[in-house]
Amino acid sequence: MNLVIVGMRGAGKSNVSRRLALISKRPALSTDDLVRYETGQSIPDFVQQEGWSAFRDVEYQVLQKLLAMESAIVDCGGGIMVELDDSGSEIFSERKAELLSQLGRVVFLAGDLDRLAAKANRGARPILSDQVSVREIMERRLPWYERIADVTIDIEGRKRQSIAEKIASEQLGGWSDPAAEKVPSN
Repeated sequence: MNLVIVGMRGAGKSNVSRRLALISKRPALSTDDLVRYETGQSIPDFVQQEGWSAFRDVEYQVLQKLLAMESAIVDCGGGIMVELDDSGSEIFSERKAELLSQLGRVVFLAGDLDRLAAKANRGARPILSDQVSVREIMERRLPWYERIADVTIDIEGRKRQSIAEKIASEQLGGWSDPAAEKVPSN
């Protein structure tokens, strides 16, 4: 079983995933890193040249490939459950939701929308919209995260290490080091 970490921009998904990988001795994979690998471009450059719809299609292809993984920690981009309709508006992606449920247990890192919105456009991230605020986008996406999540963890006031330890103890119980599972042959 894989563990899939989802949440809004700024929730600390990548940081928590790396910590979980260290705790569980499992590989950590980032859908954003895999999109960069697939496209050969940074996400802002790809989105600027090809658009958000093309980016969402590459995300879908990455999720399809991740289905071959076993016992991994998968850190998903903030809009992993999003598609665009014909008018360019975000809609819930049934096809990606199905792949996420097949991929593993989905953990939603939930946080204060105002705090997350204030952090959202820091760093090398593409602008989500010229017409709608990040806060509005987050409000619209919130029920979609709740819909795909098997587990929701409130991150407010908690250090990333504490969040990772909570997930490890509650969601990774029974996971062991794969190297320790191998029985030596005589």
